[in-house]
Amino acid sequence: MSKYIQDKVIVVTGAGSGFGRLISLKAAGLGARLVCADVNAETVEATVSAIRTSDGQAIGRPTDVTSAEEMAALAQAAVDQFGRIDVMINNAGVMPLAFYSDHVAASRLWHRCIDINIKGVLNGMVAVHDQMIAQGRGHIVNISSIYANFPVAGAGVYGATKAAVNFLSESLRVESQGKIKVTIVKPTGVPGTGIGGGVVNPAAVVGVLGQNMGRFMATAKAIAAGEPSQRETDPEKIAYSPLSPDYIAEQVIHAINQPWGVTLGDITIRAAGDLFIL
Repeated sequence: MSKYIQDKVIVVTGAGSGFGRLISLKAAGLGARLVCADVNAETVEATVSAIRTSDGQAIGRPTDVTSAEEMAALAQAAVDQFGRIDVMINNAGVMPLAFYSDHVAASRLWHRCIDINIKGVLNGMVAVHDQMIAQGRGHIVNISSIYANFPVAGAGVYGATKAAVNFLSESLRVESQGKIKVTIVKPTGVPGTGIGGGVVNPAAVVGVLGQNMGRFMATAKAIAAGEPSQRETDPEKIAYSPLSPDYIAEQVIHAINQPWGVTLGDITIRAAGDLFIL
């Protein structure tokens, strides 16, 4: 593996769990210096502790991405500690899938989703923009979703927030060519990250599964019962279906681990046998 990631100063939001934690650990293992942020002080400290235990360099800061002031303070903490910001990974997000008919139960969570998934990403981009321009280079990685590809039932609000992430990202790319690199990462559905815990109505996953809903539920039931099909759970098999979050993190690292003059602009990561139709 190339060494372009070594010594880079990388800020990661949502670093206390899921993709954010995996990305932070992998990047630190390759010699990057991490600034880990999460709204949960205990989980972000656990990530930092794990990095330092493995002789990596990291600091942690409890941060609410919906606050522009807290995000600006996060960026300043990175500069104060390490002197610059090379990469900003806007990873923090929530996924309150629900039908419009679920609005009574979902409304508050939808508004929170908008605040985190759209405003949080914008706050992160703005927080590091001036520093990266002053440095003469930088890289912003925004975590989107396959849900941004097309509007479907059950994901009106969530899909709209991820489509907005794509729009924000591409507009920055156009404005900052030759100054700031921009990468959009679109994961497929990934068990094991914890983001599914925010789903309001489990039936709302029908939008991303369509005609494959029955097969998906059967696979999920078999895995939960400890009786998974080897063909669907072995990444060496073409039928591999429930993608491990580790593979998403690996591709984020791959995007960062490039020469400054090379950008991986738009990455979709899927299991070869996944059942998602978007």
